[in-house]
Amino acid sequence: MLGALGLLVCAALWEAVARTGLVDSAYLPPFTTTMRALGDELTDATFWSALGFTLTGWGVGLAVATAAGILVGVLVATVPYLREVTASTVEFLRPIPSVALIPLAVLMFGTELRSVLLLVVYASFWQVLVQVLYGVRDVDPVAEGTARAFGLGPWARVRHLVWPTALPYVMTGVRLAAAVALILAITAELVIGAPGLGARIAVAQTSQAVPEMYALIVVAGCLGVLINTGARLVEHHALAWHQSVRAEAPA
Repeated sequence: MLGALGLLVCAALWEAVARTGLVDSAYLPPFTTTMRALGDELTDATFWSALGFTLTGWGVGLAVATAAGILVGVLVATVPYLREVTASTVEFLRPIPSVALIPLAVLMFGTELRSVLLLVVYASFWQVLVQVLYGVRDVDPVAEGTARAFGLGPWARVRHLVWPTALPYVMTGVRLAAAVALILAITAELVIGAPGLGARIAVAQTSQAVPEMYALIVVAGCLGVLINTGARLVEHHALAWHQSVRAEAPA
């Protein structure tokens, strides 16, 4: 309720700033005008097609990054030799911004969906990988020694010890990666011109359709809220057994 109230306050401020002339309405149309433009967008079939392209790039890229981050993270963290060999590589590649790869993506795939996927996967992968590495390292040495003493093999230890310990970190990484994936999907469409909301925002900007541009930006913001809310719900469901979630539950 407080979050909804905050959005209403922002909408009222937006309307007041535009109506009072503090900002020229040519650059910032009133909130009500933007909402009318949004209503027109919702009746346009091409808008839904662009939204589908954006969600496809986001969903596929996030799924690939999550699977790769979990597999690589568990493998690297559980094999000491790999952990030492890859430490410098991870620290070198992780800070590279994904937008720096846009020229490479365009050279390789042009303005196709694969360019968007390249950027989304690269940016999201590190969010998941780093959290998995932290999670695996958080395994209790006493519990690991006990598991070895009882004769649990490598896969059994991963299943019954490593994975339950790392899962809270994994879910945090996936939640962060979901937001990053949306940002990169729209950014790639905006810069590269790949089909999607980003490309539609760019067209609206170049054609001076300012209310439509802001309406599409509002849609992008709403997508971010929905994705974050959905990720938190999945996280709470997956970690219903964990102390952190059980402590938040009402008595």
